[in-house]
This record gives sequence, C-alpha cells and structure tokens, in this order.
Amino acid sequence: MKTFSVLLIMCFMALAPAHALQVTDDRSVTVTFVQTPQRIVSLLPSLTESVCALEQCQRLVGVDRYSNYPASVRRLPVVGGGLDPNIEAIVALKPDVVLLAISSRASQRLESLGIKVIALETKNHADVRRVLKKIGALLEIPEAAGADRLWRIIDASMSAASQSLSPEAKNTRVYFEVSRGPYAAGESSFIGETLTRLGVKNIIPASLGPFPRINPEFVVRANPDLIMVGNRSMEAMAAYPGWSSIKAVKERRICVYGVDESDVVVRPGPRMAEAARIMAKCIADKAG
Repeated sequence: MKTFSVLLIMCFMALAPAHALQVTDDRSVTVTFVQTPQRIVSLLPSLTESVCALEQCQRLVGVDRYSNYPASVRRLPVVGGGLDPNIEAIVALKPDVVLLAISSRASQRLESLGIKVIALETKNHADVRRVLKKIGALLEIPEAAGADRLWRIIDASMSAASQSLSPEAKNTRVYFEVSRGPYAAGESSFIGETLTRLGVKNIIPASLGPFPRINPEFVVRANPDLIMVGNRSMEAMAAYPGWSSIKAVKERRICVYGVDESDVVVRPGPRMAEAARIMAKCIADKAG
C-alpha cells in the first residue's frame, strides 16, 4: 500500500508543471501562468518596444496600430487601437497574454473570454524601470541580462547627455507640449524627469500632475526660453492667443520634432536614452 502511494505521488509530480509563474500587474491583479508566455499581443508601443529591447520580439504575434518600432513589428497583425482594440482579432491570434495600459477598455472583455491580461502603467522613470523588470519577469529573463542592463544604459545615457550641456544651457526654462489641447509634460512625468536630469527647468510644476491639460495663457505668463513640441501639435500652436509675445516664440527657440523623433521622446520605455540625447541636442542648439 505504501509503495502504491509513493508511486501515485510520483505520477502527480510528473504530470504537474515544473513551476507556476505569477506576475502581479499594476491593477494589483496576480496572473498565474503554467509556463512562460510564448505568444504575446502588445497594445501599447512602449510595451512593444520593451519586449523587443529584452530581445524577445519573436514572441510578439500582434500589436496595436501605433506600435512601429523596431521595424520588424510592422509586419505583425494589427489589432486596432490600444484603448479599444478589435477583440475578435486578438482572440484569433490565440495569445498566451495581452500586454496593455490600465486605461484600456479591453481588459475585462478579454479576461471574460479566458485570455490572460497584464495591465501596466508608466508615468515616470521609476515606473519605466519597474515595468521593464515586470516584463522581464513575465518573460523569465534574468534581471542582470535584461531589465537591469537596460536601465543602466538609460541611466548612463541621461548622465552623458546632461554632461554635454554647458552651464548656460542649463539655465534654460523649458515648455514641453505633448499633444494638442495643449497637454504638457509636467515635472513629475517621465519627460519632465528627463528634463530635470538634463539640468533645465520645466515651467510645468509637479503639482499640476504628469500630463496636465493647461490654459495656453499659463505658458504666456511663464514665458519659457525654449519650447519643445511634436510636429502634429505645432499646427495648433500658432493659433494659441498671446503666444507671439513669448520669448521662445519671438527668438525662434522652438524644437519641432518630426514623427520619428516625437515617437522616441513621448514613449516611456527603453528608448528614453535616445530621447535624452534628442532633447539635449535641442537645448544645445537653441539655448546653448
């Protein structure tokens, strides 16, 4: 009888998975995986880039319409927008997990269909580092070879970009417009924290939140030395009342980022090292 019990236990052990992978997302929901996810749908460009920066692009089987980097992801099936994607298209891809933003309306619907979801939020540098670690854990990549290595590169690049600027350039007061509205990058956002690392002064205080919608008159009163903005927002900027009197506008100290550069600077992910270099070049060229 004892021998039979031992054999039974051994059989159960053989049938059981070697380990269960558990990941707690930014909703505080713990998701359990029997094995490491191999088929991933990403519904946010920064998460797509993070998977690829961890050298696991081959696990992606579908992306949202804005995921365009690296170039290889442009060949993947597109499942609509990140906030309100095509659920049927996602289900058809049979993903092991879907990565998306907390603000996405797809979470509950996908979970009701039996699809595992990991919702992540990145507003500042600490969030970016944490999300890289979380994705690394989900993909079961050792931190030393994955998230930690990536963060060291980002951190070192920001320090190098800051050191490239003159003391005069670091006295610059900057306004960064993220999108039409206008929506600005505040001091507490990942963009604002990069500006702080570069040594310049952001005119949008942390008290207004990471990405506040502001009255254009606020910028007129603040009178920044330098304006940074994506090219799609620039079309609306000319119509803002009173902006012709702003120092940066009068002296043409405006960096209008093209589509490719704008994608780099407004995405909280592994390309923040490149974003710091792009912003530092703008500061050096326009205010140095």
